Amino acid sequence: MSKADAGTQARRQAPVAAAVDPAIEALVKDVIGKVADKWTMLVLEALQEHGTLRFTQLGRVVGGISQKMLTQTVRQMEADGLVRRTVHPVIPPRVDYALTPLGDSLSEAFCGVWVWAETHYDEIQRARRAFAAAQARQPRRGPGGR
Repeated sequence: MSKADAGTQARRQAPVAAAVDPAIEALVKDVIGKVADKWTMLVLEALQEHGTLRFTQLGRVVGGISQKMLTQTVRQMEADGLVRRTVHPVIPPRVDYALTPLGDSLSEAFCGVWVWAETHYDEIQRARRAFAAAQARQPRRGPGGR
């Protein structure tokens, strides 16, 4: 058994923490629910890579997002403290979006997921093809494998 396997096994056998602060647990679930959203991740990536962007530039960089969805996404990110929205008092109005330090730190954490996906892309594609081929050979089943 490798050291990593032994460590995983030890964590599985360790007692579960007796007290988890319900407020922290609720916050973690809420944050994961919001930031695990496809559009939030893509906006994070766009702002991390390109810096401050205007609304239309952000939409172009993200690609495939409606104005309504982009508006909802950046508003939620602003509410969560991930994005700073700056309205410039000019005509026509100009609005810029940039990551806050909090958004920047989330982007750095997400970078690990991006690197993992990039590293394992071929492996995941092979697994998906194998699964699809196996499913094609199986008789049709209902939900839950029944």
